Amino acid sequence: MWRSKARSILLRCSIQSSSASIQNKVLQSKTLTTLIESPPFHFSRLLSLSTQNPRFYSNESNVNQHDEINVFDETPPLISPESLDPFSVSDENDSQIETPNFVSQSNETDTTSSESEVELVVDEQIEVVDVEKLESVLQFFQGVGSLDGSIEESLEKMKLDVNEEFGLKLIQTPNVNGHHLISFVRWASQKDGSFMTSRIVDALVKAIGDGLRPIEKKEVYFLWDLIKEIGEKREVVLNTEILNGLIASLYMLGRGKAAKEVFDKFEEFGCDPDGNTYYFTVEALCNRKIFDGAWVVCDKMLNSGKLPDDMKIGKMIVSLCKGYRVKDAHMVYLMAKEKNKCLPMWSVNFLINGLCRKSETVKLAREVLQGLSGDSRKLANKCFNFAVRALCQCKDIEGAKELLFEMIMEGPAPGHPAFNSVITALSKAGELDEALKLVKVMESRKLRPNIYTYTVIINGYVKGGQMIEAIKILEQAKKTHRKLTSDPYHILIRGYCQLEETDKALNLLTEMKESGIVADENDYKDVIRSLCLNTLDWETAEKLLEEMKVHGMCLSGNSQGLIKAVKELQKEESEAPQESIAA
Repeated sequence: MWRSKARSILLRCSIQSSSASIQNKVLQSKTLTTLIESPPFHFSRLLSLSTQNPRFYSNESNVNQHDEINVFDETPPLISPESLDPFSVSDENDSQIETPNFVSQSNETDTTSSESEVELVVDEQIEVVDVEKLESVLQFFQGVGSLDGSIEESLEKMKLDVNEEFGLKLIQTPNVNGHHLISFVRWASQKDGSFMTSRIVDALVKAIGDGLRPIEKKEVYFLWDLIKEIGEKREVVLNTEILNGLIASLYMLGRGKAAKEVFDKFEEFGCDPDGNTYYFTVEALCNRKIFDGAWVVCDKMLNSGKLPDDMKIGKMIVSLCKGYRVKDAHMVYLMAKEKNKCLPMWSVNFLINGLCRKSETVKLAREVLQGLSGDSRKLANKCFNFAVRALCQCKDIEGAKELLFEMIMEGPAPGHPAFNSVITALSKAGELDEALKLVKVMESRKLRPNIYTYTVIINGYVKGGQMIEAIKILEQAKKTHRKLTSDPYHILIRGYCQLEETDKALNLLTEMKESGIVADENDYKDVIRSLCLNTLDWETAEKLLEEMKVHGMCLSGNSQGLIKAVKELQKEESEAPQESIAA
């Protein structure tokens, strides 16, 4: 109850303030008309009256009788009706009165002065809002839930005198049911054909999707039905802003197909899509994963050359990349660069990452990187790392090396990820000398090669059976790092086991334990199997098995069975000669 009273008080205050301005305007018009109609009204009389009021002239200019004078060049400050000057304007928000320029010629006779008589025409249409009727409509909308019959019939019984101002006041009142507002607008337009204006429809669209309350799907679709009726009648009411507001509401509801339907009606309704039109339509379609339809809209946007602001273009690029349409997103990016748009760096990162996922688009990613400059290039370190890694995965090692050295020369400065990607690719390709050269380049740039860098080189040497060189790299890693991880030891132990050099594998396992590096199940497993199969040393294998149990590790059943089999085999061999001697 108190809310309705407070709202009625606010309505009265706002309308009374507008009424005071209207009364002031009417009083001015009457005074001006009285002055004009009192004969004779010559220019000399108007000039004498105007010179008594210094507000009509600028302080910087001197007006004489030979100068062209416009009495209304400056708008005087607001004055009270009691001291109303017939040539002043009552309010700065009131409409300006246009008057012809007056020319005074001192050498002319009184007969010529009669030709410069002034005719001032004041044509103002004043629309007054009935506060009581407005409050009654609002109260009716509050209790419409228990109404018998249609809303239109009840509005007809109220005998309302509707106009544009009345409709705007009603629509702009907060917390009014959107369905009721649309019904009122439909009824009022049927009663008065001039009621349906662009201001009314625009206010209605904003009231439905203002964000102050949850957007109702039924209200938005009901509004779309009304707008389609207006568009089919070919009335010059709809504009781009109105349709954009409707598409934005459908985007918030996640109705991609409906947003595309509104977009397709632009040409039929005589409206031109702008950047926001394309943005909201594309985002609505992408949210529903209708990426083919989104690209159709994007293609029209690119052909039109009308793009939204930088942030919205970035969001469109990200949405297309999420839909695996990175080539289309790249085309949007190229158009934005052509229009000198400054895209947010997170969208460029997303685009480059998406282009690096496929081998056929990695070159496009590199082109995007080459187009970066200044701060954008400095902040694109991750993007360059993506591209270097992608080129290595595509086995384009030369391209990766070129991009790496381009980073060294022009920036951004490459870090461990970029170097490690190229070193790994070179090691897998067997180009270990080139990998070692890159390690020296890292050191020259005061980048200490990490354990991963040494590990990939050791792995390359082990694959080629070059264990001596692999051990040298391990020794170099020990000098660089106080404590290593278990990764290089894993590779070396497995390599020695494959070469049946079990003693060296066992020594490395012992070295790990002495260095405080925890060996895992695979290390024990490889050494145990090598002991059983290569040297038939089941006793050492059993000791390693006991160590595993102490550390909570479990050896597979096959490996345990292998130890038992070797043990029984040796017992049988040792017992066989004794039996033969006894026989």
